[in-house]
Amino acid sequence: MEGTWSFGLAILVVALAGTAAVASNRLSERTRVPAPAFFLVVAAVAVDVFPGLRELSTATVQDVVTVALVVLLFQGGMDLGWRRFRPEARAILVIGVLGTFATAGLLAVAAHTLLGLDWRPALLLGTALAPTDPAVVFSVLGRRRITGRAGVLLPGESGANDPVGIALMAGLLGSSGGALGTAGHTAVLFVQEMVVGAVLGAAGGWALKWLMRRVALPAEGLYPLRTLAGAFAVYGLATVAHGSGFLAVFVAGILLGDVRAPYKREIERFHTALGSLGEVVAFAVLGLTVPLWTFTAEGAWQDGLILAVLLALVVRPVVMAVLLWRMRMSLGERAFLAFTGLKGAVPVLLGSYIVSSQVADADRLYDIVFVVVVFSVVVQGSLVPTVARWCRVPMRSVELEPWALGVRLRDRPEGVVRHVVAEGSPADGTAIEELDLGEDTWISLVVREGRLLAVSGSTRLRRDDEILLLTGDDDETCARLFSTHPT
Repeated sequence: MEGTWSFGLAILVVALAGTAAVASNRLSERTRVPAPAFFLVVAAVAVDVFPGLRELSTATVQDVVTVALVVLLFQGGMDLGWRRFRPEARAILVIGVLGTFATAGLLAVAAHTLLGLDWRPALLLGTALAPTDPAVVFSVLGRRRITGRAGVLLPGESGANDPVGIALMAGLLGSSGGALGTAGHTAVLFVQEMVVGAVLGAAGGWALKWLMRRVALPAEGLYPLRTLAGAFAVYGLATVAHGSGFLAVFVAGILLGDVRAPYKREIERFHTALGSLGEVVAFAVLGLTVPLWTFTAEGAWQDGLILAVLLALVVRPVVMAVLLWRMRMSLGERAFLAFTGLKGAVPVLLGSYIVSSQVADADRLYDIVFVVVVFSVVVQGSLVPTVARWCRVPMRSVELEPWALGVRLRDRPEGVVRHVVAEGSPADGTAIEELDLGEDTWISLVVREGRLLAVSGSTRLRRDDEILLLTGDDDETCARLFSTHPT
C-alpha cells in the first residue's frame, strides 16, 4: 500500500498547489502583479528548495507547455471572434508578423552589441523574446476590459505573433551554413508553416462549425469535449502537414467565436476555465526549469535587466510607432499598445528550444529570457492600469454575474439574435423607437450593468447594453446599428 500512500500524497500536494494558484488571482487583483508571475517565481524557488523537482526533462516541459498553449490560443481565438477580428485583420497581421521580425532583429543587434553574443545566438535570443502575451495584460487588468481598437489589437497581435515567433525559431534552429543559406531556409520554412497552418486552421474551423451545428450528441457534457478534441485534431493535422499548429488552432478558434450552435455558452465556459488551468500549468512547469542560484554566477541578472529595459523603453515603442503611424487611433492608444507588449510563456518555451538544440551558451540565453519575462510580468505588468489611465485608454469595469437567466429549447431559436451596443454606434444614446429596425424586428430584452430593464419605445440605449432581438430580417442590417467598423 506504500504506492497508494505516495500517490495520495502527490495528489494532495498538486491539489493544494492548484488551490493556491487559483487564490493567487485574488492577490494579483490587490497587488496588480499578474498572477502568472506568482506561478513562475514560486516554481523557480521550489526547484532550489526541493532539488528533486529538477528531474523533469526539457522534452516533457515542452510537451506540457505545448498542450497548454493549444488550449490558450484556441480559447483566445474564440474570445476574439470573427466579427471583432475582421475589421482589424490587416492591422493585426502587420503588427503580429512584421512586428515580430522587427523586434527580433533589433533585440539581436542589442544582444550582439551590448552583451557580446555572436550573431546566431543573438538572433535566437531576439526571436525568443519577440512574442507577446495578452493573458498577462488581462490578468493584471482584472475585471476591467479595454474597449476600442486596443482591446482587439492586443489579443490579436499575440495570437498572431506567438505562431510567428515559434515558426521563426524552428527555421533558425533547423538551418545550417552561411548567413545567406540560413536566411533562405528560414524564409521557406516560415512561409510554409504560416500558409499550411492558416489553410488547415480555416478548414478545421469550418469543419468544427458544421459538427457543432449539425451533429447532435446524447449528453450535454460531450459538446465541450468534442470542441476540445477538434482543437487538438486541428493542431495535430497542421503539425503533421509541416504547418504551424499554433496558428491553425488560433484561426479555428476565431471562426468559432461567433458561431450560433447548441450549448455554445457551455462550450465557451468550459474553454475559459480550461484556458485558466493552461495558464497556471504553463507558467508553473516553466518555472521548474530555472535554477535561480545560477543567475548571479553567470551574470544573467545583469544581462536580462539590460535587455528588458531596452525592450520596454526603446525597441517595442520604436517598432510600434513605425507600424501604427498610419492607423486611425489616438496617441494614447498608440502609447498604451507600445507599453503593453508583455512577455509570457512563449518566450520561455522558445528558450527551452534553444537549450534542447544544444546551441552555444544555451543555458545563459535561457536564463536571460527568464529574467526578461519576470521583469516584463512583474514590473511592466503592475504598471499597466496606471499607464492605461495616463493614456486615457477607454476601459469598462466588468462586474461578476453569478446568476444567469435562460430558456432551454430543443430546436434552434430562429430569428433570435444577441448584440452588445458598441461605443459610438448608431444605437449608442438612441431611443429604441428612433432605431431603424424594420417592421419585423423588435427588441425584447435589454440588460444593463447586470440588471434587466423594462423595455419601451422611449428606452434610450447605452454602450455595453446587451440586446436580445427578435427579427425576421437579415441580421447584418441590424448588426450595423450596434457596432462600429473603423477603417
